[in-house]
Amino acid sequence: MDKIHLYDKIVSPMVTEKSTNLSEQNKIVFKVPAGANKTNLKKNIEKIFKVNVTKINIINKQNRTKITRGKKVRVSGFKKAIITLKKGQSIDLTTGI
Repeated sequence: MDKIHLYDKIVSPMVTEKSTNLSEQNKIVFKVPAGANKTNLKKNIEKIFKVNVTKINIINKQNRTKITRGKKVRVSGFKKAIITLKKGQSIDLTTGI
């Protein structure tokens, strides 16, 4: 597998208040493509970042409608993965992927 294919399973890291609070528990949150699954994601994260993954939770956010300036707007959904790392390990997101 080339490195190009490894990075196809990660769209971007999610940096929110909730995800930064999870980083204290050795958890990292990534936005992933719709076709991603736990086994491929685990292999790719371990190869890219050289860490041990203990658990992966995948959450599928559905499409929703929102009212903005009196008009209905469709907000597209996405899939995110919460990755739990082995105790004592971490991923530095400030260096970039």
